[in-house]
Amino acid sequence: MKKTLIGLLLVTCPLLSWGATGELRFGVDPTYPPFEAKRADGSLTGFDIELGESLCAELQRRCVWVENAFDGMISALKGRKFDAILSSLSITEERKGVIAFSDTLFDTPARLVAREGSPLQPTAESLRGKRIGVQQGSVFEVYARRMWEPNGVQVVPYQSSDLTYSDLINGRLDAAFDDATAASEGLLKQPMGKGFAYAGGVVKAPDVFGPGTGIGLRKGDTALAKEINQALGRIHQNGTYERIARKYFDYDIAPAN
Repeated sequence: MKKTLIGLLLVTCPLLSWGATGELRFGVDPTYPPFEAKRADGSLTGFDIELGESLCAELQRRCVWVENAFDGMISALKGRKFDAILSSLSITEERKGVIAFSDTLFDTPARLVAREGSPLQPTAESLRGKRIGVQQGSVFEVYARRMWEPNGVQVVPYQSSDLTYSDLINGRLDAAFDDATAASEGLLKQPMGKGFAYAGGVVKAPDVFGPGTGIGLRKGDTALAKEINQALGRIHQNGTYERIARKYFDYDIAPAN
């Protein structure tokens, strides 16, 4: 498929190191509920946000949430705008070529969404000639362009899932392809999502989607990666991860061991 002012807005120089400031600056695109979203008052909420805050507590650091468009996350990380990406970033071989990742945070399936009763299936044959919306820069765009677009499917990228769903509702798209949980929370469970449903089954492609999502890190930040992984292990052991996950999901999203 992973979308604050629970932490503070960035006010320090972006070139200061993580260890020197006592802060841990996470890049986030808060347009992807239930993983990350913005409340009416401007504060951030969501599973990734609470997970990040729990990691900061373990590390005795202050979380600073830096908002950034999802498709520019990796370049912003490399440009030292923030220390790490915590925004439902799938672990893929392509991304591992340019950045490092923490241990896996969670793993959720990919699904196609269309009008209820639609005969569409997540296959190139079924979608030929159709317009399919995806979030720009996501693994869902990668999959759609690789597997469907060469077979006559029009893949339409959007800056956020909200914009994708809006055009689906308005009839400008035939279907949307996204993380199943994000589609459920952002569309299907909302009043505006009445009349829409998953179309076909779960799409599996480990070579595209990877083992799940992780925290994106610069390749040289090995000490930070080690500390984040240790903190992640502790919140699994002490029950914090499970407690947070239960607030947002009615099924187990933890990665397989």
